[in-house]
Amino acid sequence: MKTRIIGAIVALILAAVGAFVLVTYVRGADARAADGAELVEAYIVDETIPEGTPGESVKDFLRVDEIPKRNLAGENVTDLEELAGLVADADLLPGEQLLATRFIDPATLAARGDVQVPAGMQLVSFTLPVERVVGGAVRAGDQVGMVATLERVAGEGAQSQFAFHDVLVTKVQGLAVTEEGEPAEQAAGNSLMLTIALSTHDVERWVWAVDGGASIWLTLENDATDNGGSSPADEGNLFG
Repeated sequence: MKTRIIGAIVALILAAVGAFVLVTYVRGADARAADGAELVEAYIVDETIPEGTPGESVKDFLRVDEIPKRNLAGENVTDLEELAGLVADADLLPGEQLLATRFIDPATLAARGDVQVPAGMQLVSFTLPVERVVGGAVRAGDQVGMVATLERVAGEGAQSQFAFHDVLVTKVQGLAVTEEGEPAEQAAGNSLMLTIALSTHDVERWVWAVDGGASIWLTLENDATDNGGSSPADEGNLFG
């Protein structure tokens, strides 16, 4: 019995020693491989960068590491200002080097229709003449304001007012393109189908307005748009 116990203890000790020797060897091999190698700093993805993230916003997702120069990718980003005006073309995962080739023009991403729907939102589509969609300038990923003109219940005349602001457009269909793949000018009267993301109650409000015969116009908004001062417009205050 004692012999078995002693044998088991010896086996455990040998296993622990073997594991230690193996780890030490692997670390030594890594050190030998890096010995004499020129090290350079590189941006490494530390937290997943979601598709569509603006280049100006990626700093908080990154860390700076030293890696052997021979392992440095040719398209690595050395200055984050290189990414200004671009967006991530897909999810970038932890451990990846930050590469310029993983960022594209927002219009290119929008043309693919790869716009993530915010959590809790629902999608709804509608069609408008191009002249009511800022002349066809609206693209997937844009934010729009929506103005509705509807007859008053009492029949006292029509009234126009902003119904929504900061509405995310996820897809635009029927957009003409040139042979080079760039958006082309569209003639007045052509129609575009747009898909937008709204909350549950806002979908109900939107469908009620459209089914109620509202005339809809879109505006193109951005983060600097001032939406203050909105009030209903009718024939009584048209000129002030």
